[in-house]
Amino acid sequence: MLVGVGPLDPADVVVVAREGVPVALAPDAREAVAASRAVVDRLAASDEPVYGVSTGFGALATRHIAPADRARLQRSLIRSHAAGTGPRVEDEVVRALMLLRLSTLASGRTGVRLEAADAYAALLSSGLVPVVHEHGSLGCSGDLAPLAHCALALMGEGDVVDDGVVRPTAEALADHGLAPVELAEKEGLALINGTDGMLGMLLLALADLDALADAADLAAAMSVEGQLGTDRVFAADLQALRPQAGQAVSAAHLRALLAGSPIVASHRHGDGVVQDAYSLRCAPQVAGGLRDTIAHARLIAGRELEAAIDNPSVLLDGRVESHGNFHGAPLAYVLDFLAIPVADVASMSERRTDRFLDVARNRGLPPFLADDPGVDSGLMIAQYTQAAIVSELKRLAVPASVDSIPSSALQEDHVSMGWSAARKLRRAVDGLARVLAIEILTAARGIDLRAPLRPGRATGAAIARLREVAPGPGPDRFLAPEIDAATGLVRSGELVAAAFAAAGIPRTGTPTGSEHTS
Repeated sequence: MLVGVGPLDPADVVVVAREGVPVALAPDAREAVAASRAVVDRLAASDEPVYGVSTGFGALATRHIAPADRARLQRSLIRSHAAGTGPRVEDEVVRALMLLRLSTLASGRTGVRLEAADAYAALLSSGLVPVVHEHGSLGCSGDLAPLAHCALALMGEGDVVDDGVVRPTAEALADHGLAPVELAEKEGLALINGTDGMLGMLLLALADLDALADAADLAAAMSVEGQLGTDRVFAADLQALRPQAGQAVSAAHLRALLAGSPIVASHRHGDGVVQDAYSLRCAPQVAGGLRDTIAHARLIAGRELEAAIDNPSVLLDGRVESHGNFHGAPLAYVLDFLAIPVADVASMSERRTDRFLDVARNRGLPPFLADDPGVDSGLMIAQYTQAAIVSELKRLAVPASVDSIPSSALQEDHVSMGWSAARKLRRAVDGLARVLAIEILTAARGIDLRAPLRPGRATGAAIARLREVAPGPGPDRFLAPEIDAATGLVRSGELVAAAFAAAGIPRTGTPTGSEHTS
């Protein structure tokens, strides 16, 4: 994939991060990089102090650095800033942030040399992944520590992951035919002053949440069907009374997924139930709220993809100016925002599961959907697992971005904590997938127990795919593998694909609301 002057497409970030697609600078980027480097070279040769070129950094910016010491200054910057600690960050996150940093280098606003930008692209394309640690970023000035660990690998220092094995970088570079880079003026700052970790995790989360929003609709439809709920509340004219875009999408999905269901038809008249519980009746309102939040987050992410975050920046007129664009607040807010509906969609899912298991509310199904209640516990503890995850998701929904802790001798006296917001969102997205999988397992068993009544075409297709990895009702058995298998089908989108194909629903994803048009 070629990385040019313009913004990356979100899908390209995901595919490079997850599939290891190699990258290189496009011709327009090569021209822009060379032009901005000429500006830095001119300033480096002058007596005028320029931040990041001939001065120290942060609170030490008042010190003028002699030309003979400037290469050492860049090395020292990277070594001192590569101060992360804790567990290793996932490879896909590191690859995403490296691609986004390369995109900023390609914009011609950072002043790096072509040699440095090409070497960064080669490192990303090699399959070697710098070791980046969980803790270290305050989200301002960008993701300094995570990006510094990547820059350290470019210098031939630190550790990298090579085909799953952590190795010293110098050895791994040599084995892959790559040479370490000696950084020149401005390049150290250009490699670490960015919001790339936050943005990369946001883009990966948005890709996952598109699939999980559809899975939430499928889970809700299966629960409505299995609990003998009504589909009348999802009628288009009722939904139009509240013109929320995400709600309309989810309600349309529910109508299509439940269309033609013999189970729904069996109790459409005269069953004596006036209203379904909120967890059934209000499913489009909650899942739709997630969709709308995704749309807003995608708008912010699209704008950030068009940004060239560095400090100082090289402008087209030749000026090199300091600013505060590295502050992660815009991303931190939406990362926190997404964690709220993720927790709430999971919470509603858990309530629907609990209704299936309660003989007082499940409308004729056995307690806990057990084969021989008393001897068998059925899905009792699967709901406990859901409840434990939902409880954690509520804690993860507490925003990180409202906190700030001063650093750098009060030069950096307000920070975004966006990296922390992104890390907890990743855990929340994982939890939502597991919660929805347990609901789908439960609903499928409940629907099977309605026999001889049959499910609708769409939900039946999902159950048929699920039954390839998780057997139907029967005596108690080892549940953990079935939960993991169902979670895999939820994450991959296979269950949704089967149901949506049977229902004739196009896979259009969430309303984007995005200004990004690359």
